Amino acid sequence: MRVILIGGGETIETIYFLSRLFSRRGYRVTIVNPYPAEARMLSRQVNATVILGDGSDPAVLEEAGARRADVVLSLTPHDPDNLVACQVAQTLYGVPRTMALVNDPDNEQVFHQLGITEVFSATRVIGSLIEGRTVFDEITHLFPAAEGQLHVSEVVLDEEAPAADKRLLELDLPEDSLVAAIIRDGQVVVPSGKDRLQVADRLILIALPEKQEEVLRLLTGEGA
Repeated sequence: MRVILIGGGETIETIYFLSRLFSRRGYRVTIVNPYPAEARMLSRQVNATVILGDGSDPAVLEEAGARRADVVLSLTPHDPDNLVACQVAQTLYGVPRTMALVNDPDNEQVFHQLGITEVFSATRVIGSLIEGRTVFDEITHLFPAAEGQLHVSEVVLDEEAPAADKRLLELDLPEDSLVAAIIRDGQVVVPSGKDRLQVADRLILIALPEKQEEVLRLLTGEGA
């Protein structure tokens, strides 16, 4: 399978995580990133072709191999860019499957009406988790190209948690795991590596099932 990932900036960690996940499954991954420093980092750290440029630019998509791609996944922080990238991939290059991150949940219906194959809103999914709903199916749809289920859980850091008062980048979390959100004082934060965890933080974790116990141990000191 040939997959094109588009994104960077606020979504760089998700792009990094997905590219490693997909390449391990034998997919041919191309990343389109508009920031030179991030593009250089990705080219060194992941097994993927990295193109520097704007993923909504038809010429950049063609350079990324859109004519042969099976999936284009646009994960920029800007909904218009994600919409245009997916529409260009579909209409100009005939990509059979396009997927877009919708940062504003109110835009979901518009994306569907305009023909985007799959649309997901991290805000809506996280909101459902906060409200205590069972949304494992929705979480799985965030990573539909990955074979098998991802394990999603919520943990609370107490005063004895090893991860308390540490930045995410200081934690030696295993590959194929991700702190997807921090819930603090009723507010949802989609974290970067620079965010420091605090006592009483509620963390939304996404990991492959075989990594779940290790992640919980590193964060809380307890096993699954």
